[in-house]
Amino acid sequence: MDETTVGIVLLLLFFLAAGFGIIKDNNSRRKRFLEKMINSWGKFSDREYTWEDLEHISQYFYNRKQTGFCIDDITWNDLDMDRVFVEINKAVCSLGDEYLYAMLRTPVFREEELKERHRLMEFFRKDQEARQKIQELLSHIRKPPNVSVYEAVHVTKNIAVKGSAVQIIQCAFFFLSFLAFALYPSVGVFFFLGMMVVNIGTYLIQKNDIEMYLTSFGCVMQLLAAQKALEKLKIAELEIYTEKGRKYKKALSSFRRGAGIVVERSPAGGGLEGIFLDYIRMMTHIDLIKFYDMMKCMQKNIRDIEGLMELFGFLDSMISAASFREALPYYSLPVFREKEHAYLEVHDLYHPLIENPVANSITAGRGILVTGSNASGKSTFLKNIAINSILAQTVYTCTANSYEAPFYKVMTSMALKDDLESGESYYIVEIRSLKRILDESGREGNILCIIDEVLRGTNTIERIGASSRILAKLIKDNVLSFAATHDIELSYILEDLYENYHFEEEVREHDVIFNYVLKKGRVTTRNAIRLLEMIGYDQEIIQSATKAVQEFESLGTWRKIENAEE
Repeated sequence: MDETTVGIVLLLLFFLAAGFGIIKDNNSRRKRFLEKMINSWGKFSDREYTWEDLEHISQYFYNRKQTGFCIDDITWNDLDMDRVFVEINKAVCSLGDEYLYAMLRTPVFREEELKERHRLMEFFRKDQEARQKIQELLSHIRKPPNVSVYEAVHVTKNIAVKGSAVQIIQCAFFFLSFLAFALYPSVGVFFFLGMMVVNIGTYLIQKNDIEMYLTSFGCVMQLLAAQKALEKLKIAELEIYTEKGRKYKKALSSFRRGAGIVVERSPAGGGLEGIFLDYIRMMTHIDLIKFYDMMKCMQKNIRDIEGLMELFGFLDSMISAASFREALPYYSLPVFREKEHAYLEVHDLYHPLIENPVANSITAGRGILVTGSNASGKSTFLKNIAINSILAQTVYTCTANSYEAPFYKVMTSMALKDDLESGESYYIVEIRSLKRILDESGREGNILCIIDEVLRGTNTIERIGASSRILAKLIKDNVLSFAATHDIELSYILEDLYENYHFEEEVREHDVIFNYVLKKGRVTTRNAIRLLEMIGYDQEIIQSATKAVQEFESLGTWRKIENAEE
């Protein structure tokens, strides 16, 4: 065997070994991915998010064309819905993150749509093999650095696209110069070299136009590759989505043809083939010509690109929702019924974010006023009512044994803060928040409104006077109002309009025990002074405060403190 033959054999062995290594590495990564999907299924998400992560994820919701009712920022923040989103989200691609976030902020008012979501959740729950194939497919739609997929794609939306006529002329002149050089070398060489210098120089100036948008193009190519993979799977239960994606892909066929010359850029040191291809690009401008065609195609067919994004984001979010159901101790499908007035009937309702939660039941056919001492569970219960109404109309899942209600627009006024940027006080922020609920109550559709400590930002006399009138104004056929308060006076003023419920506690010698069980009627216990005593306040303060309360309850007036010793 001569040296040449030995060299060829060794080279072949090298390529075979490299190919085997690549295949083995790919199989190993695929195996790890599938193990991760299996191990995480039916468990709450443990993924950590930064503020910037959530900011990027939310851009799809904020920037898409919105119609109908959405969960506003006040309600979203009041209910800590970022945490609910994080708990549910098991998406394997950023499109799933973005779609699930938008879904939770956009309640559905048609049961047919919710039942289709339920069908998909049940399919993904029962068919592990199909679910994992879809997850593997989705994992190849990678998030761009520092932006969401939505942001990356839409960066091209309003760009003024230049024509490619200049590049076509330069390309034609380059081939003419090459032909001139071949036919008349002594003269043509100058024409050829001149065109090389001109084309390379102008290319280096314009190549930034390409590199700025490679991320956008790459995202679209990944979407098209995912659609191609979905078609190959031929999953009957997903046929309507496969067909939708096929139409979107067809509309983008001109984008795909020849896209590799633009998208597949060689990194520095990319080998002889990459260097050769770079020189071809610089001399012929073929990638610039294709680039402008791709930009025009993206802008013309942005709806089809958005359609692919929504399709894969939706499938990913349905897998997340199905896994969320599996993680719950129990859940139920909501029942939606319209009556002459707003109502709610829920049994064994528990908060999805609380470990070992206490379940409560309630049937509400009119306003509900909840009283109770500090930390007794009022706010958590009210948030739970609102969260479950949102989950019912988004992921068609309630953390309860049963849930029955009409479709609701959920609005809250709870965890408000001073607006330092505008210089508005807490009270101003609060009355603006309440007014938006009052305004919405005059429009079409049922409203579930949750209010915690009405007008806490002002003095006692005006608070009781104004809050009682605001709550009374919310008693309408299309409004179901839940309110929590420390002002026992409201439970008497509004007892003809609101049904009274309360939470109470058991006071022991050195402890206060809360059972978090909702009970009918107004609260009859207080613990504020007792808590002062428990954490070590001076006994003189405790005794004096207790005496003052007893005197007020018997006389109806507060006695003036005449010296610091009282």
